[in-house]
Amino acid sequence: MELKKEIVDRVNQLEEKYSQMGQSLEGYLDGLLLSNYLTYWDYIQVDTLLTLQNPKTDFPDEKIFIMYHQITELYFKLSLHEMEQIANNGPKILPNGQNLGWKETIDVNFFAERVTRINRYFESLTKSFEIMVDGMEKEQFLRYRMALLPASGFQSAQYRKIEICATDFFNLVDKDVRPSLVGKNPSIEEMFQNIYWNKGATELATGKKTLTLNQFEKKYGAEFIALAKQYQSTNIWAKFKSLSAHDQENPKLINALKELDVNVNINWPLMHYKSAVRYLQQNTEDIAATGGTNWQKYLPPRFQKRIFYPEIWTEQEHEDWGKGWVETNVFRMAK
Repeated sequence: MELKKEIVDRVNQLEEKYSQMGQSLEGYLDGLLLSNYLTYWDYIQVDTLLTLQNPKTDFPDEKIFIMYHQITELYFKLSLHEMEQIANNGPKILPNGQNLGWKETIDVNFFAERVTRINRYFESLTKSFEIMVDGMEKEQFLRYRMALLPASGFQSAQYRKIEICATDFFNLVDKDVRPSLVGKNPSIEEMFQNIYWNKGATELATGKKTLTLNQFEKKYGAEFIALAKQYQSTNIWAKFKSLSAHDQENPKLINALKELDVNVNINWPLMHYKSAVRYLQQNTEDIAATGGTNWQKYLPPRFQKRIFYPEIWTEQEHEDWGKGWVETNVFRMAK
């Protein structure tokens, strides 16, 4: 049987590809003949994925709690994947020498599209968070949560990495400490000691670090500091400042950055606040979150005023940070 020209051309291309790597095409073709067909369940590792839910109690709704947080972590991983592309953009050379054509410096359209992808991930998370707000029985949650101590969603390392990769590390310092560091060129280590999230994991009664925070810092503290150093010149804000003056005025990119700021620093924490109000707020007193984390002070953006890209917002927008969302989604719900 005579082979089609298209097939012969592809075989020749494969032979050239493997010869450049000192490999034999015949050996790879033998492997292809011997290998099994790929299946969806093997490629996605469905069987393994479905074994990763291990509740600590017999309350049915705990599985919902586990699976939604696992979904959240996968979206966070997608976001970090996009951030890595933004940080490490440049020429991409395949093993066969083929250049995919990426530019030496970041292309503003490439930049805007990757930030837009991150926004899609967070918008999907925010829209789906009703699963946490209304998708579990309050009575079940208040019971099984006690078996989770001192674990807390506060301990999501990937979320912290997203923050670190998104902005200048200085913008993650506690807002009350930032003014004292202006003009002092503080080290990453010094700023990390004053990171904003410490206030979210202090004991309500004593103000001391919770076990939740101590565990978190012990496991990830050094990794966070190393990541912050790695991304000092390649975080999203640094990449934006490296663009030409013309590209910094690109409306698509500006809008994408503003949306990212709102998605991560307003919408996402306030959906958690809405959930906390639903499950942890009572008429007489507030219930502490797992691990004793101080959700009342930690979650509302009006207390943190955490803004990734302060220079692209107006003074009034700074002042009103998160206010409209709270009025629409929290106060209205409580009436």
